[in-house]
Amino acid sequence: MFTILVVEDDQPLRKMMTAFLTLNGYKTVGAGNGEEALKAMESVLPDLVIADVMMPVMDGWQLTQAVREAWPMMPIILVTARDTLEDKRTGFAAGADDYLTKPLDLDELLLHVGALLRRSQAMTSHKLTVGETVLDYDSLSVTKGDTVLTLPKKEFYLLFKLLSSPKQIFTRRQLMDEIWGMDAQSDERTVDVHIKRLREKCEVFSDFSLVTVRGLGYKAEKNT
Repeated sequence: MFTILVVEDDQPLRKMMTAFLTLNGYKTVGAGNGEEALKAMESVLPDLVIADVMMPVMDGWQLTQAVREAWPMMPIILVTARDTLEDKRTGFAAGADDYLTKPLDLDELLLHVGALLRRSQAMTSHKLTVGETVLDYDSLSVTKGDTVLTLPKKEFYLLFKLLSSPKQIFTRRQLMDEIWGMDAQSDERTVDVHIKRLREKCEVFSDFSLVTVRGLGYKAEKNT
């Protein structure tokens, strides 16, 4: 059974979210702000975090950064009434994997939770399948039928990250922080160079595309 940490300062909404998730087969833990959430994670490490953005003491952006530093692979969904492009850019730059706006549709939340947990499991298993293409984290290889491509580490990690969350937009800064490290001194355009190389090398793999999102960053899309 998956455990989900729900971080929301609105207590009635937090109770409604935890009750709904419990009803749908998840174990839940609640917290009223970022600091409470981090304390809870010391004793019960969840499989996924859902956090409101606007909270007292420690907001959702700060919590996301703290969680990402301590648990780099933890799936995080931010929930907020602030839905401007800049707000979303800030959330993704902080390390969020997904972003939902209020008023919250619980059925939609459930769909996002399930999808993100499946992606997380794929990354944990070190193998990812996209159509007929298989990415193997251990061998840094991309395989489809008899075609096998072995990539340099950074290129593979970048491709694996994007394909683990198809349609999810990642900023250059977010990709730099997660793949090159928080203290990386390289220019963010390094990501552009690696994306260009991946596109050239992966032309033979028709199951996915790497898409530039102007003003934001990059995303991967599955080709039907």
